Amino acid sequence: MTAGGCSKQSGSAVAEVRDLVCRYGDRVVLNSISFDILSGEILCIIGGSGCGKTTLLRHLAGLLNPAAGTIRFWGENIVDMNEDERSAFSRRIGIAFQGGALFNSMTVGENIALPIEEHGIVDPSLVGIMVEMKLGLVGLGGLENTMPSELSGGMVKRVGFARSIATDPEVVFFDEPSAGLDPITSAGLDQLILKIRKLTGSTLVVVTHELNSIETIADRILMLDEGKIVFMGTPAEASRSREPRLRQFFEHRPDEGIEPHNR
Repeated sequence: MTAGGCSKQSGSAVAEVRDLVCRYGDRVVLNSISFDILSGEILCIIGGSGCGKTTLLRHLAGLLNPAAGTIRFWGENIVDMNEDERSAFSRRIGIAFQGGALFNSMTVGENIALPIEEHGIVDPSLVGIMVEMKLGLVGLGGLENTMPSELSGGMVKRVGFARSIATDPEVVFFDEPSAGLDPITSAGLDQLILKIRKLTGSTLVVVTHELNSIETIADRILMLDEGKIVFMGTPAEASRSREPRLRQFFEHRPDEGIEPHNR
């Protein structure tokens, strides 16, 4: 059983990543990695600082182009998409950035309305209703006219969540959703992530380093280290794994020159 109370391991793949290479200049960040993302699952991407978690997320979301390899969503290689195809792809995904990434000069409602209006998914007269629905889903109903500067850190994250699901995407990416928040607020966001999956049926990909979050929300875990995938599996499989980097991560042990198992 998964954290959300249902098994997702038999789902078909919504995304297939093959031989993905990502570089910043001459530095190879991700070195020929391959994996699938399953329909309806919550996949948590973990690893040490600088291991490439956010880089991978940005490539999956089509924000960066890889040096080599393919990323296929619903059978289509997003690397080769033209402008119209990429626009259609972006309509099917949502992104909740680490800091919320709200426009400070716009109200909460205007921030959430932005992707709805950009993609023209409903009649303009219905945008306000959709904004109200998304804010209600994240527990912030009635704050449409509030400015981001008036919100707490946790509320900013929730608005970011609402914007990420504004277009009813099939896949939602979350980059460190609990970063910088207290444990109670973080736990609330974990429950909200589970709620989003339950109510929308979306596939969720979450970059996180929070052990409590991983234990609460993850259907599967993908661990990166030195540009490679050193573990991929369920939380139950992770608890049995002897992969040194994985054990170090879950046991909060400092780096002591550990050599990854099966490297």
